[in-house]
Amino acid sequence: MKFFRVLCVLCGLVLSAAALDREAFTFTKYDLQVRVEPEQQRLGVRGRIALRNDSDAPQKNVALQISSTLSWRSIQAGGKPLEFVSQPYVSDVDHTGSLSEAIVLLPQAILPKGTLELSVGYEGTIPLDATRLARIGVPEEIAQHSDWDQISKAATAVRGIGYVAWYPVAIESATLSEGNSVFEALGRWRSREINSAATITFCADSGGAEPAVIIANGTPASAAGPGCRRYDFSAIGAGGLTFAFGAYTSLSKPSLDVEYLPDHRVAAEAYALATDLAASFVSDWFGPPRQSGTVVELADADAAPYESGTFLFTPLKPDADSRAAQLTAVYQLMHATIESPRLWIYEGLAHFAQAVYREQHSGRQSALDLMAQRAGGLADAEKAFSQGDAARQSLINTTIEDFYRNKATYVWWMLRDQVGEPALKKALAAYRADQDKEPSYVQHLIEAQSKRDLEWFFDDWVYRDRGLPDFRVESAYARAILGGGYMVTITVENLGNAGAEVPVTLHFQGGEVGEKLEVRAKAKAVTRLESSSTPLEVVVNDGSVPESDMGNNSFKIQAGSN
Repeated sequence: MKFFRVLCVLCGLVLSAAALDREAFTFTKYDLQVRVEPEQQRLGVRGRIALRNDSDAPQKNVALQISSTLSWRSIQAGGKPLEFVSQPYVSDVDHTGSLSEAIVLLPQAILPKGTLELSVGYEGTIPLDATRLARIGVPEEIAQHSDWDQISKAATAVRGIGYVAWYPVAIESATLSEGNSVFEALGRWRSREINSAATITFCADSGGAEPAVIIANGTPASAAGPGCRRYDFSAIGAGGLTFAFGAYTSLSKPSLDVEYLPDHRVAAEAYALATDLAASFVSDWFGPPRQSGTVVELADADAAPYESGTFLFTPLKPDADSRAAQLTAVYQLMHATIESPRLWIYEGLAHFAQAVYREQHSGRQSALDLMAQRAGGLADAEKAFSQGDAARQSLINTTIEDFYRNKATYVWWMLRDQVGEPALKKALAAYRADQDKEPSYVQHLIEAQSKRDLEWFFDDWVYRDRGLPDFRVESAYARAILGGGYMVTITVENLGNAGAEVPVTLHFQGGEVGEKLEVRAKAKAVTRLESSSTPLEVVVNDGSVPESDMGNNSFKIQAGSN
């Protein structure tokens, strides 16, 4: 009879899985003990998780998901085991392309905003696995350099959700073959969990050898027994929870710690030097770093770098391009200098700083080329959301990386072009994350220094997602003027729904002249430029303003237009 009752409960859980709201609960706190056995590639976890029902309906079930190479061992509430059914769940938020999902029957329904604490236990292996990339056609070697996460005897490095679900999550299925579904799912997770707290105690079983050094992207709290280290995370952050074990040696600088693997000191010193060279730029522009950064070397020399807050996981090469290393260091130092709860500020400013650094060393065009290279998918991303809610995908709300990284980079660049470098520097120097309670906080800081009304700009680019502008030169009429030369009257039309102050350049025989012209959405603006010889062409936009269409930005001036 008991067997029949349990069977009925499990069947009910399976049938309810299709109707389950997997994203109803927010994981507000993790308190986990993690034991790693590098020789066996094994991970064992015991601990507690706190959840809150953020849906609008009572929830009788909860979904808990971990990587498909891990298995659930126990789930309890109040010291009593809970009934659950474990099943595979296809999703590319994990490198294996699948999750091990436990659908748990709760003792009583959790009302909206109600909380729940569960004790959990699970274990398994974390091998190198690039299944999700391989099945969409990525060559195996390239896929493994991207999804490099693994526990191994040589060195261990494991990222969190989006790469390896080594801690419990709950997220709807998403696959890389379905457009932006993975990035959207991870964006929803970030919006719910980014401020969740965690206390993780890591223990490495060295198998009798010298204990491995334990590194995680949190705050070291204390030693917790032989081979163990506890880390506190006041907030998980956008990058999730990441850890590494290995025979690391530390190279410490005032603003940076480099954790490098045996025999790689020369490469570590080269990166530390690149950081020293970048530090003066960051301090001049944004102020001195408020905390130190950490670089953790990856054993795979061709692994794709990964950044999480002030932590950078990357290969270290003694012959690496110094300028490229400096650019990476600028990004990392920015995160140690300006903290913000808003991704468009936190990430956008870091990428903007890289562009300004490139401009200082290689010129404006080189900086614009860098931004264009990274923003290749921005126009497509805007088209995908062009019919959606303009407020939902605004920079203050978006969870789409193309927006809060790449679009935000352009926003900061355009602001600098509009208000000038001194005013923007002073505004950023006055920025305080704990005072950023309203979306308009940054706008008012910049307006106070520049004495300019920026409401229209922030409304088009920050508070709403109005897409991108689309500039074209409607006409250019040249007439000869007394004393020689020509006056050219230029009309620029903006076909898009976002306005901007855009550069307009007149090319003539032997030179060029230009100025910035404010062209609001669905509007026209006129300017007049003087040339000392025959005018040839007008070009609107030098690449400093992202557009939906850059193919209509030039206008040839005909020989008879004067």
